[in-house]
Amino acid sequence: MNMQVQSVPLQKNRSNQRANRLFTIRNKTFWTMQMEGGIYISDQAKNRVQTLLQQDGRGDDYFVRVSVVSGGCSGLSYKMDFDNQQKPTDQVFTDKGMKIVTDFKSVLYLFNTMLDYSDGLHGKGFHFINPNASRTCACGESFSV
Repeated sequence: MNMQVQSVPLQKNRSNQRANRLFTIRNKTFWTMQMEGGIYISDQAKNRVQTLLQQDGRGDDYFVRVSVVSGGCSGLSYKMDFDNQQKPTDQVFTDKGMKIVTDFKSVLYLFNTMLDYSDGLHGKGFHFINPNASRTCACGESFSV
């Protein structure tokens, strides 16, 4: 079995990082870094998600799944679904009591993003406030980094 593993050295006294022991192979300890933060949800989005889940008759085991896919004017698009099947490589965040799940690749694009909801005159629906996006299209449905 040929396994490639990259280790990250333990770093102390970093304000927004903490190291967790991942595993040990052949007397070498490998570390993973966890950044404090994640994917957030606004109060308006949380209320709308709860309403939609109730209307669809979905139970408490459902959560919000967000991801980034190729496409759109700017190259990358957001995708949002309700799901109740968690995959082994999913990244799980909880904000305001709401479970938000994303795949391992999408978390790089969505870190510190806020899922918001608006029902105003300028557009009704969910949208993402993403500090990682360097450019967005006019409709706000796609972005690039």
